[in-house]
Amino acid sequence: MFCSQGYANRFHLVHLLIVISFIVCSHGSDFNKDFEVTWGHRNARIHDEGRLLELSLDREIGSRVQSKERYLYGRFDLEMKLVKGESAGTITSFYICTGGLNHDEVDFEFLGNKSGEPYILHTNFFINGTGSKEHQFSLWFDPTEDFHTYSILWNPFNIILYVDGIPIRVVKNNMEYGIAFPTSKPVHVYASIWDAEDWATQGGRVKIDWSKAPFTAYYRKFNLSNACVWNDGKTDCGVNPGWIDQKLDWWSWMTLRWVQMNYLLYDYCTDTKRFKNGLPPECLIS
Repeated sequence: MFCSQGYANRFHLVHLLIVISFIVCSHGSDFNKDFEVTWGHRNARIHDEGRLLELSLDREIGSRVQSKERYLYGRFDLEMKLVKGESAGTITSFYICTGGLNHDEVDFEFLGNKSGEPYILHTNFFINGTGSKEHQFSLWFDPTEDFHTYSILWNPFNIILYVDGIPIRVVKNNMEYGIAFPTSKPVHVYASIWDAEDWATQGGRVKIDWSKAPFTAYYRKFNLSNACVWNDGKTDCGVNPGWIDQKLDWWSWMTLRWVQMNYLLYDYCTDTKRFKNGLPPECLIS
């Protein structure tokens, strides 16, 4: 559904930002120390003594970095500033993934657009290699003007996605109902920019304007401290990790519903035309 973003909504959102109880950690990591470039080496640059990562896409290749450690559960925060101006056909991403054919994955993917048109935030989950669990959002700010914080919280009870500390999506652990949920496979953390002109913008109708290349996105202040490091089949979660059993409280649920009422563009659980034989089973659980 398309949604109103008038003055009243923006005022309400400012209020939510002030009073919301989730605190976004501002600690930054050293990209030189914590990440490695796995694709497009020439288009990945680290500045400011490891505090700023720059990833670019040119006509030949994009770029991707991967955390050196793997994690089984955690809260991952990252500040991003997206490609400014013409970005149609590009995707800038931040995600966690196990790798392999039957992979688990949680995605923030920002779908580029023509100059003057807003980005779409595309979120998706893959469980044992099966995805198609998309939610898409408009944003209440211009993500190219400044850095904003995007967060993935993954614990045994749920996965929660946040934008600037505001919850926008929750996936509950419903294994008791026979719904798969990631509980055993460690993940790497990734950031990337890549050519997705076959589907990213208006279903692939708008292609990349290569005359505007290179397309560059910026990352900073990645927080790895709130995650369980996986090592030889064991995890180290630190001392008293408060996030390990975190769920949304009443106010956070109300905030989530408000965001989804005003900024949610697409929810696979409402797409009866796509799922003609019935919605996926997780969509039927309240």
